[in-house]
Amino acid sequence: MRVFVTGASGFVGSAVVRELVDAGHHVVGLVRSDHSAATVEAAGAQVHRGDLTDLAGLRQAASGVDGVIHTAFNHDYRDFDGACATDRAVIEAFGETLAGSDRPLIVTSGLGSLKRVPCRLANEDDALDHHGPAAHRVPSETLAMSYADRGVRVSVVRLSLSVHGEGDHGMVPALIDSARARGFVPRIGDGTNRWPAVHRLDAARLYRLALESAPAGSNLHGIAEEGVPLRDTTEVIARNLNLPVTETDGADLGFVSSFLGGDFPSSGERTRKLLGWHPTNRGLIEDLEQGNYFTD
Repeated sequence: MRVFVTGASGFVGSAVVRELVDAGHHVVGLVRSDHSAATVEAAGAQVHRGDLTDLAGLRQAASGVDGVIHTAFNHDYRDFDGACATDRAVIEAFGETLAGSDRPLIVTSGLGSLKRVPCRLANEDDALDHHGPAAHRVPSETLAMSYADRGVRVSVVRLSLSVHGEGDHGMVPALIDSARARGFVPRIGDGTNRWPAVHRLDAARLYRLALESAPAGSNLHGIAEEGVPLRDTTEVIARNLNLPVTETDGADLGFVSSFLGGDFPSSGERTRKLLGWHPTNRGLIEDLEQGNYFTD
């Protein structure tokens, strides 16, 4: 298949590009800079110059391929509402272009977008939470799924709170940066709350399988570990940084606080059965123990 990938040089997107190329797909990657272009070309993919605001260019790119994988998101917390509006505009551009073609469109979301049901793991059929810590993802998911009834083989990949591996710049690095800045590793409560986790290479394989065979309207959970206790994560960070773990109310932690104190155990069993996806890479704690997260 000929596949257009946004975020092609990013942490997740670059792994998706490599996975697709290795599987024999022809990839066209969206890039903004010369450095990103070189990275995408080195992976064996073709370059499409542009950015998420160039909707005409995105429509043109989508019209010439067999499927689209959208992994890019502008994490500019100075204008987060604007970034979310841009994400919806991109999804709409892709959806309108692919409508009636039965071509696949894979959109990225997060497991924080789900309502939590006490005493059980969140699953692929659970309702979206319009007031939760990842409520910004909900309108994008809802918009994307609306195209399942318009002849687009759309699916949503909900990634774990921790997508880990080389080049990670997500929740765990944010926690490490916070610890370095404060002189202690912050923890809200006793640390028994849990984060689902997945290695970026396993996540990349899930995107490929979604592209190749996920039915229209599929919610897919990118989960290798259903819930890693935050206590385990903070203890590894504390040991590697030689800092104490200190309980805090999270008031000064910004966006990290809503996730640091949350309990997000989730299941991806239905996704595994649907697509035959079986994560094989290192778990989060094993990845942290490698020490790569603590090098300057």
